[in-house]
Amino acid sequence: MTASRIDPMRRVARWLLLMLALVSGASAWARGDDDNWQVLHARYGTADRNMDVTGRLKELARRDERVRVTNGLFGNDPAIGQVKVLRIYARSRSGENRTFEYREGSIIDGAIFTDWRGGGWGQNGWDHGWDGPRPGHGGGNGGGYGNNGDDGGWQILQARYGTSDRNMDVTGRLKELARSDERVRVRNELFGNDPAVGQTKMLRIFARGRNGEQRTFEFKEGSWIDGSQFTGWGRGNWGDSGWNGGWDGRPGRPGNDGGRPGYDQGLNIVRATYGTGLRQMDVTQRIRDLSRSGRLDVRVSNDLFGRDPATGSRKLLQVTYTQGRSEERQSQAWEGDQLRLP
Repeated sequence: MTASRIDPMRRVARWLLLMLALVSGASAWARGDDDNWQVLHARYGTADRNMDVTGRLKELARRDERVRVTNGLFGNDPAIGQVKVLRIYARSRSGENRTFEYREGSIIDGAIFTDWRGGGWGQNGWDHGWDGPRPGHGGGNGGGYGNNGDDGGWQILQARYGTSDRNMDVTGRLKELARSDERVRVRNELFGNDPAVGQTKMLRIFARGRNGEQRTFEFKEGSWIDGSQFTGWGRGNWGDSGWNGGWDGRPGRPGNDGGRPGYDQGLNIVRATYGTGLRQMDVTQRIRDLSRSGRLDVRVSNDLFGRDPATGSRKLLQVTYTQGRSEERQSQAWEGDQLRLP
């Protein structure tokens, strides 16, 4: 066979290989954004400390098909000093449910998820916490996924932490924690203050049943709260009824604050901000929750407010308040310092 006859054959072979590669690449790309798994929900952290990152992951997916799992990616470290995992809860076209795990530092390949870059996922209201759906909690939203952890029989009215003599309203703070995790461990650090130093404290959750019955749930310092028994736990649509029965659950008894928002024994928090320059966040409700024992004594930190509004900069807490019917006053403390009122 002569060289002149070989060259055309080689050219044809190369052309066929090129066409095959292009077709394969096009098919792979089509599969890459239209595969079998639909993302329902995403959480990042550990079994004890984790947070919902569905919205943030959707933003990242729109920019890139491959995403590396890091604390910086999600703007927070939910379990400092521990190796974290990203859990993506998904459903196949056949209705099969599956949890995908990505260890901190690993890369997510979005090609296995339907409409990854289009962002048409994670909008069905699914939220089951770290362990996903439990047996007996199916049905409800999204074909087999109910509202596990959000459909308990008790509606929370208020939460207080401390002792009978020294306690504070922590309803707002507990709501923040409930949105990020189904299970919460009762600790001073969790609420940013120790209302009764040297004493064993209790978290009391005052709730109402579906038939109108009222009940007090008690959680000793160091114990765990299982939010699955409370209605709307993870959604946070509770504790806004204005109910305030004090430590004993009965308004008007000694030690109760009478139910006036932000007002406790003469200390009224008007507004509070935390940050620096233009990077500020409103922390009024958080400071009100911490001051409802009639005083405020906190160490200023990012952990106190749940996030860092100005990474790399020293932040300032500024609080405007009144005592009784006095004129408004302002007090402030830098990150790392202690703020005491009055």
